[in-house]
Formats: sequence, C-alpha cells, structure tokens
Amino acid sequence: MLPARLAAFTFALSSLPAAAVTIDGRIEPGEWQGARHITDFRQTQPLTGDPTSQPVEAWVLATPEGLAVAFRVSQPASVTRTAQRVQRDFEESVDRVNLMVDFNGDGRSAYNFTLSSTDGINDAVITNESNFRKDWDGIWEHAVAQDAQGWTAELRVPWHTAPMHKAQGATRTIGLYLDRVFGSNGERVAWPVASFMRPRFVSEFAQVEVPAFSQSLLAITPYASALYDNVRKRSHFDAGADLFWKPSGQFQLTASLNPDFGQVESDDLVINFSATETYFSDKRPFFTENQSLFAFDLLDDNSALLYTRRVGAPADDGQGAGDIAAAIKFNGSLGTTSYGVLAADERDAAGRFFGAARLVHDFGEQSLGAMLTHVDRPWLDRRAEVLGVDHHWTPTPSWTVRSNLVGSEIVQAGAREHGLGATSRIDHEIGNGWRQQWALMHFDKRLEVNDFGYLARNDFDYLHWELRKRATELPSDSRYRSHDWQLRLDALDSDDAGLRLRRSLLLGRSSELRKGGSDELALRLSSAAWDDLLTRGHGALHLPPTFGFDFMSFRPRKGDWGLEWGLGLAGGGLAGYHRLGWSAKIEPTYFLSDAFRIETELKWTGTGDWLVWQRDNLIGSFRRRMLQLEAGFTWAIGPRQELRMKLQAIGLQAVLNHGYRVDPRGHAQPVNDAIEDFGVKNLGLQIRYRYELAPLSAIYVVYGRGGYEQLPLADTSTDLLARSLSLRQDDQILVKFAYRFD
Repeated sequence: MLPARLAAFTFALSSLPAAAVTIDGRIEPGEWQGARHITDFRQTQPLTGDPTSQPVEAWVLATPEGLAVAFRVSQPASVTRTAQRVQRDFEESVDRVNLMVDFNGDGRSAYNFTLSSTDGINDAVITNESNFRKDWDGIWEHAVAQDAQGWTAELRVPWHTAPMHKAQGATRTIGLYLDRVFGSNGERVAWPVASFMRPRFVSEFAQVEVPAFSQSLLAITPYASALYDNVRKRSHFDAGADLFWKPSGQFQLTASLNPDFGQVESDDLVINFSATETYFSDKRPFFTENQSLFAFDLLDDNSALLYTRRVGAPADDGQGAGDIAAAIKFNGSLGTTSYGVLAADERDAAGRFFGAARLVHDFGEQSLGAMLTHVDRPWLDRRAEVLGVDHHWTPTPSWTVRSNLVGSEIVQAGAREHGLGATSRIDHEIGNGWRQQWALMHFDKRLEVNDFGYLARNDFDYLHWELRKRATELPSDSRYRSHDWQLRLDALDSDDAGLRLRRSLLLGRSSELRKGGSDELALRLSSAAWDDLLTRGHGALHLPPTFGFDFMSFRPRKGDWGLEWGLGLAGGGLAGYHRLGWSAKIEPTYFLSDAFRIETELKWTGTGDWLVWQRDNLIGSFRRRMLQLEAGFTWAIGPRQELRMKLQAIGLQAVLNHGYRVDPRGHAQPVNDAIEDFGVKNLGLQIRYRYELAPLSAIYVVYGRGGYEQLPLADTSTDLLARSLSLRQDDQILVKFAYRFD
C-alpha cells in the first residue's frame, strides 16, 4: 500500500444535483453517483494492517452543502451488535464509525465526527497529531438505519465547520480518515492505515483533492436563565447571546454579549492539598468554537499558554467569580498563514482584561507559529504578557520534532520581571513496532504563564527517554490480541537550586483482549529526591526512595453489565517504601435497558504517611483513609430528551503520625507543635433534564446541591460518606433556554 501522504486522488464531480444526496441512513441507487468508493479498510486496533474481519464500504462525495460520507457496515447475527443508546460525546464501547477531516490538509489539526449504530454522536477537535478535545460541539447531519445484515450510516459536514486556507484554483486538498469500531471487542479498522497510538496521526491522513466549495454562516444563539438559591432564598435572572459569523472559510468571527457561563455541566470533585492547581476542561461554546488555532501546549501534561477557564474564574478581590461583560474572537487565513485574535473583558473594579493573538505559517514539512497573551489585572496592579514561538518539523517519515520557546514579562506595583522556558519533544518510529521518544523541558523560576495559561509548576529542568514496543503477533490461544510495552527513564531537577526532584524508571504494559476490553499495569521506581513545593517556599524536603504499582482492568458491556476495576500499591512520604499505601476501585455499570444505565464507582484509598503542609516550615505526617463514591444514571428518554443524575461524594479522615519541621539541610525534624487530626467532607449532586429543540438549541432544568467542609476528626469520625451526603452549602435550581438561529 502507498503511504497516506502519497494516496492522493481527485473526486469526480457528481452529475446529479447536490440535493440527490439525502442524509437518511439509506443508500439509494444512484444517490452516490460520482462518489469515491472505498473498500480497503485495514486493522488498526490491533495495529496489524490486516484486512477487516467483516466487510466495510464507504462513499465520499464533496457537495456544495458539505463533505458527505456514507458507510455500509456488514454485521451478521454471528457478530455481537450493540444496541445501547448513548448521550452526546459518549465514551461507551459501542458499534460506531468515525469521519476525521483535516480541512487544510496540513496535518496541524482535524475534526472528528463519530456516529454510533444507534445514531448517537460524538465530535471533537484534534490538535498536536492525536490530542482529542471533546469540549467542542458542532452542527452536522447524520442518520443511521439497521437491518439483519448490518447497518448504514450517513454524515454530512458543512464547509463552514472549520477555518480553511484559500483554495488555489478550483480544488483544495484536505486530509481524510475513516474507521469503523466493533463495540463488542474493540476491533478498529480504518482507511488509511493510521493510528492515534503512534506519534503521527493527523499528518498520516490520506491527501484528498476536492472541489473548492465554500459556505457562509450567520448564527445567533440568545439565551435566558433563571436560578433560584434554596439556601439563601434568592433568585437570579440572566440573558445574553452568542454570535457566530463565517462569511467564508478564510474569516470567522465569534462574539458573546453577557456570556452564559452558568454551569449545566458539573466539574468532577477534587480534594487537593498539594501546592499545584487542579486543571479543568472548558465546555463554554464561545471558547470551544474554532479554538484549535489557539492550541499552544508546553508538552507538560495540560500545560498551555491559553487556559480559557481563567476567564470568569474567581475574581481578584475574592468576591465570587469574575463577571464577563463581553468577549470576541476572530480567526482566518492569508495563503498558508493562519491568524487569530481573542479578547474578553470583565466588569467592576476587580475585573480583568484578557487578550491573545495567534499566528501560524505552514511551510510543508515545517510550520512556525507565535502566540502573544496579555492580561491586565488592575485590582492587583499587575500586567502580564507572554510570548511563545512554536515549531513543528517532520524531516523524514519516521522522525517528528516539536519545539517551543516561551518568555514572560510581569509588571506588578512598578516592578518588572522576565522569565524564560523552552521545550522539545522528538519522536522516532524505528520500525517493526518499535518507537522511541525524547523530551526536554526548561522553565526558569521567573517564568509566569498562569495569568492566562496553565503550568502546574515552573523552576525545573526535565529530561526523559522512552522506548515502546507494540506486539500484535500473539498466539491464537492467547486471551490478548496485542500488547504495548513501555520503558521510560526520566530526570527532574529544580532549575534555580539544582535539587534532584525525581529520578524514576517506569515499566508498563497496555493490553487489548480478544473478547473486548483492556488491562493496564505499571511499575514506577523512584530514587531519593527533594520536594521543593510542599512547604510553599519555606525549604525543600529530602525524601527517601519509593515505588508504585497500579493495575487497571476494563470490560465492556456483556449482557446487562459492564465493569472496570483497579488496584494500586505505593510508598511515599518520609517512610518511603517502609509504610505502603493502597488503593482499590470498582466501577460496575448496570443496563436496565439500552436506553437506561446505572453507574456506580467506589474507590478506597489508604495512605500510611501522607504529608500535609501546615504553616511556614511545619508539616504533618498523617494516616489517611478516603472513600469516594460516584453514582448516577443516564436515561435517553427519546431522540430529543435526556435525564441524567450525577452524584459525587468524598469522605476523608487524617490521623496524625507526627509533626515535623524542615531544617535548613532539608531534613524533617520531629516536633511537638500542635497539629490536629482532621476530616474532609465533599459533595456534588446534579440532576439534569435536557430537551433538544434543534441542533445546539435546548431547554435545561438542572438541580444542583453540594458543599465542602474541613473539620476536626471528632466531627467526622462516623461513616465517611454518610456525613458527606448531609452537606447543603449550595442548593440551586436552574432553568436555561438557548436557541440557535442560523
């Protein structure tokens, strides 16, 4: 087979009018005349490249209304068929097809459109080759029809979905990827043979030449919401609107007046006693629409120069959340240069101004970009500016290099400070299932990106080397169909003091089972090292060697049940591996019907030596016991209605082992300072009814309740979860109406 980058072809223009293609789940005779017919689907999960076990056909046709794709999937009675109905952005293992489109054909970003055999949808933006972000919701046509021999899916994606470079002539080149997933066993077959398990994914899409159609869009989404607070006995009414204007693929504008940033999506509960901030994703439409251009990650977990949850976050005066007056974003392209600008302004004296500008130029095998962010925080007398330059280079088919350079300037109370950071990640496909990766990072102590971005910590130098091996040629009697082995060596040092923060060895294996599901295990060995964050600047603490072991197992639905469970064992704290902690998790899912499922997750954690900062250089070593419950149900009442309940409760008890002060040499010295045992209760409950009026238009009725308390242990010594379920610091009912006019 030819490599995907050489698999270019030209679609013949259909002799039928565009209206001949009707998205109804049925492939009528002559309907797809002129379409490209694709039958060469190959296994990519496991990644063998073997022909599919069941025939799959696809037809692709560019029409003035959008890119139309039809799938015909053979699935006889001998092959288990999933009938489960799923909610938008589902993650369940069900029968499904995927259409992924890189509208510019340059490998920088793509859009994923997933359609299940029961007409459930999932859409996402793909950046940095294989980073799927489900926080984007688009409008696209879809339909499914089933019969005894299999099922048929039809999709049509409008051309105004994504910004596109101006076409040179009557055609343009896009990147295209199609696949089909068997829900019962997880087998994935695709065209072309590309996989998000490899360093390159989007850039391996087939290069396809299509007519240079263009569409415009003007959409206004007004909203109105009413909230009643049952605790404070008061009401709040709000209204506003989002505007989406796309006169062409080369320019798109998004604006929001009095944006609706009320939550109909609840964040997961987190109890965080560490010195680093918890990261949360964003589901707000203004920030998810056409956001892929602004992706500028720093290669360190969720790190990025643009973290949109900063906008509307807790205000600088500590009096609630920032009140956003208006926000605007536009992006477009000139030739192969893409640009974008984003701005948001908050009200009142504590309000902040956020601005960002982005520029990317594609040179073929290389791309070069820059991003500038600016935040003005008058309440703190602070101004923050960050400039980043990123470079993506594919010198050969087997080598990929991603690098960036970042600088910050902070002006606060007249004092000016500059910081610098740089990262590089090098991926190499060796062949025969072998691949390796190097990662290098440097962030100095003065680098500050968190006024608008996200970086868990600065002041470090990091290096790792990773070797992976994919094994797919397993014996026919093996319960597994593939293994992915991992070896990683890493080193982390503080940049300013030169302290050894980590030296570790990671051994891992991820395995797919022939009957569906997966097993994952990992062993990490860590040398003695320093913790320079625990005391919040009052001295680094030296810690002994330790280790950790984790095992996770996932089994998809079989009959009425699905199951995920895991076990963990780890050392830590001042005891190292002499006082081990443990964790256990079980997550059963019961399917009352294909439309109604009940989910429960219980997680127990026991830690023998848990270090918690108290004040200055005083820390406490605790025995921790924590129980977490997540339960709920999802009822797909019909094609337009959904009722969902999500309950999260956490109970934590911490009993003091001993108190310590960190001396100038970094040693923990026992002291008799008063440190109390304590407990934590945390609750989040949401019951949400959603009625879809039209695509991206809905009525929501949401009930939410929750709270957080940290108390002396005597007040939490009874059942952990029972005490958490009694919390009622927040108790609200929200009704929201939003309708999109196109």
